[in-house]
Amino acid sequence: MIYLDNNATTQIDPAAVEAMLPFLTTSYANPSSGYQFAAEARRALEQARGQLAGALGCQPAEIVFTSGGTEANNAAINSALQFEPRGKHIVTTAVEHSAVRRHCQELMKRGAEVTFLGVDASGDLDLAELEESIRPETAIVSVMWANNETGVIFPVEKIAEICQRRRVFLHTDAVQVVGKISLRLQETAINFLSLSAHKFHGPKGVGALYIRSGTRFLPSLIGGSHENGRRASTENVASIIGMGKAAEIVARNIGEEQERVGALRDRFEADLLGKVPGIFINGMRARRL
Repeated sequence: MIYLDNNATTQIDPAAVEAMLPFLTTSYANPSSGYQFAAEARRALEQARGQLAGALGCQPAEIVFTSGGTEANNAAINSALQFEPRGKHIVTTAVEHSAVRRHCQELMKRGAEVTFLGVDASGDLDLAELEESIRPETAIVSVMWANNETGVIFPVEKIAEICQRRRVFLHTDAVQVVGKISLRLQETAINFLSLSAHKFHGPKGVGALYIRSGTRFLPSLIGGSHENGRRASTENVASIIGMGKAAEIVARNIGEEQERVGALRDRFEADLLGKVPGIFINGMRARRL
């Protein structure tokens, strides 16, 4: 088999599996418990938080572990809506992943207003149109960092500057970006960022939400005081440790991988264009992953 669907999921890195195994077998304690046996799990959990923060260029305290990108996307948008007293307006794009697009459509049934921005023939956004769509009652702008079908990269750093100037939260679904381009979130004005481990050779069923320090946040899951009160539910320790290890590995190799995969993409597309009549590469004129 030749597997060409890494945007859907990646093969888990053997080093991530190795890091996970002790916490599936012998070190099985609940990290929230107060005895010494649990301390080992708690230390490993915080080490993974640091590994992920290193890959994102942020502080470990800004990371909340989740069950994946969908939960992180939903949590960021839901939180912002709770803080906006003047209305429930969301600005997003028509090409978002269903974890954002369908959630916004469901919120419309509950009284929220949503502006869905289109893209041009190259898959690019019009930043002027985006800024014009922001209203006094806009609670959040949610724009993916890179599209999962075309690979087109949106100028999220510029969008963050617009949102900061207009005093509105910005959330970005970065599920396709983590592990593919270098990130330095501390140098941006992004408020929320979602990611999923299985897109960068970690396990499925685990992800994270980056919440910029100072950004107001109300959790969607209510219960215990896990994740500093930002996401109740006992952490998926083994998968989180696998995600941390995978994040460390992809961050270390990101430059080499960009060059290698970029060359493969260009060769593959050039051969298709040269040999198959009628081929058109979606997003070819745009900046892409």
